[in-house]
Amino acid sequence: MNKDSKIFVAGHRGLVGSAICKNLEEKGYTNIITRTHKELDLTNQLEVEEFFVNEKPEYVFLAAAKVGGIVANNTYRAEFIYENMMIQNNVIHQSYKNEVKKLLFLGSTCIYPKDALQPMTEDSLLTNTLEYTNEPYAIAKIAGIKMCESYNIQYGTNFLSVMPTNLYGPNDNFDLEKSHVLPALIRKIHLAKLLEEEKEEEIIKDLQVNSLKEAVEILKKYGVSKGAVEIWGSGEPMREFLWSEDMADACVYLMEQIDFKDIASDKNEIRNTHINIGTGTDISIENLAILIKKEVGYTGNFTFNTEKPDGTMRKVTDVSKLNSLGWKYKTELKEGIKKMYNWYLEKTNVN
Repeated sequence: MNKDSKIFVAGHRGLVGSAICKNLEEKGYTNIITRTHKELDLTNQLEVEEFFVNEKPEYVFLAAAKVGGIVANNTYRAEFIYENMMIQNNVIHQSYKNEVKKLLFLGSTCIYPKDALQPMTEDSLLTNTLEYTNEPYAIAKIAGIKMCESYNIQYGTNFLSVMPTNLYGPNDNFDLEKSHVLPALIRKIHLAKLLEEEKEEEIIKDLQVNSLKEAVEILKKYGVSKGAVEIWGSGEPMREFLWSEDMADACVYLMEQIDFKDIASDKNEIRNTHINIGTGTDISIENLAILIKKEVGYTGNFTFNTEKPDGTMRKVTDVSKLNSLGWKYKTELKEGIKKMYNWYLEKTNVN
């Protein structure tokens, strides 16, 4: 990519997309194209076609997706498979039709089987049954990988696929129902601390309600009280977390340095050309909560609701392919949690 190359970042307001835009700008790229959902509905075939014909982007980061935690994935199964497949089908196909030089498609490590050997290598894709709670989302992302591979094989396009581990960072979703585990824990533990310190105005402001009574009822629904924070499951599942700005750096690095031919097998059957992006290290949900508790300064307890699902018991990526291509993460989890919590405090103006 040249510094004045026309680069379309789809999903620029999200966790990953915003980090990619920031990384590109910091590296001196000056021709970044973005569209809000109101300006361009990526699930609409005609709108996407018109956009590509008119704008003719040279490079595409496909970071737009419908995402959420275990509750959202299991509740809105139809929306997760439909919207994600529509987005990626439209953007990948129009990138081919309009001769985009390179596209990077972002998926998720939930594409791997529930009982995949750990750490998960790229070759474990489609070797066993998926985790039930996020199966529709995972199938959509697998379809995206195979779409990129298929267009590369048939049409000679240069479309890459990357599978990030669990991400966290600026512009994350802190919704108490729909967010992923790390931002959800930060917000719950922060609110429990405010209850502990009887900071009524800050609680009301954070939850955007009219009274403390209303706030307490909402917090009760999500297992947050003055003395305890409820965590879904046993706390035993192991998870890997990557700072979103590290993820963005990896994405830009791959777009700058790596082509499909560099990772495609020379065998008759080209498979599993996607690249894991992660740290290669993991932590239990319980120990993650303890790390956050220390950073927030909360002195209460945790309770574990074992009637709720744990999901896959261990998920950690094998990042040897990524490392061999010349990239490695920089931000350790403890440092990332500190930066994440400070960002949340600034966002809510509670310093």
